[in-house]
Amino acid sequence: MQKLLTAFQDGGPVMWPILALSIVGLTILVFNFIALIRGRRDFRGMGVVNTIITAEPMLGILGTVTGIIQTFGALNVGGDASPLAATAGIGEALITTAAGLVAALVLLFPYNFLAGKAED
Repeated sequence: MQKLLTAFQDGGPVMWPILALSIVGLTILVFNFIALIRGRRDFRGMGVVNTIITAEPMLGILGTVTGIIQTFGALNVGGDASPLAATAGIGEALITTAAGLVAALVLLFPYNFLAGKAED
């Protein structure tokens, strides 16, 4: 659990919207799964989930850009071109990219399942 929290912090500020959108998407999917169990097939909020699935990888790419900007900023400080100065920004870039992709994938499969059930 500590590694997860550390990775979240190292991912920078873009991790917050990725987390918030993931919670919203998962909540909608859980409510729709409950509706399916109760026999309803008029799922609500599926358009929102679809938008979240599209937005999360883009947020990951935004985190990549901010991480690379941070890397270049660290390399310009004091004219020191130390490779260690670049590690935080590169880490942020990789973490947010992975987080955005994983968050979208976690929502994608249950979304497609429910969308298929709505069409039946």
